[in-house]
Amino acid sequence: GVLSLFLPPDLTLDDLDRLLDGLLGLAGQHHLELVGGNLTRSPGPLCIDITAIGTVRRRTVLTRKGARPGDGLYVTGAIGNAAAGLEWLKTQGQTPDTGNEMASCVERFLRPEPRVRAGLRVGRNRVATSAMDLSDGLADAVTQLTQPLGLGAIVEADAIPLQDAARHWFAAQDRDPIVAALSGGEDYELLFTLPDRPRSRAHLLAHLVKPLSVTRIGTVTNTPDLLLRRPEGDE
Repeated sequence: GVLSLFLPPDLTLDDLDRLLDGLLGLAGQHHLELVGGNLTRSPGPLCIDITAIGTVRRRTVLTRKGARPGDGLYVTGAIGNAAAGLEWLKTQGQTPDTGNEMASCVERFLRPEPRVRAGLRVGRNRVATSAMDLSDGLADAVTQLTQPLGLGAIVEADAIPLQDAARHWFAAQDRDPIVAALSGGEDYELLFTLPDRPRSRAHLLAHLVKPLSVTRIGTVTNTPDLLLRRPEGDE
């Protein structure tokens, strides 16, 4: 991989050291070697450009193009935590105490954990028909996996994996927790589509992504509509 940093004049050496420690630590965790890059000044803001270079076997690539009508939509982990954590930092201006339930949300935003291992295992076993990460939010990922193919989706609001801390935060801000979680980004969870048959596929998916949880949140449809189904009616 190569890394380019555009550094503003108000960036402290301590902040730069912590930034590099985080980047290099995550690269080492996933066996990514930093082989070059660039360092330059910037009037602001701080800009970080990362390019990962590698090879992959064609038959194990997970793309956004394979979803079919009737496929289930499955998401790893929980969503909305990073968005709630970012909002906390913007409004409170500091990290919460360890005992505060929002501490996990802030940690999720500050130190995102890409689901590389889960994606590799699912790709190697050719379980999913398509996949995408949730860096720009679950709603965006569902759109990207369906709309370019002329397809749509029904997402079950009650099935969305939203943890209590994020739910409580959004509700306290007079926001719909489900809508906020769907539109918030930076979760870096994975969204998969896979056929309902054979049912063993879903069981295999759950096994491959362990220790992460995986939740079925909806279904791909053959019409281009994107619907959020709630007990009180669709949106």
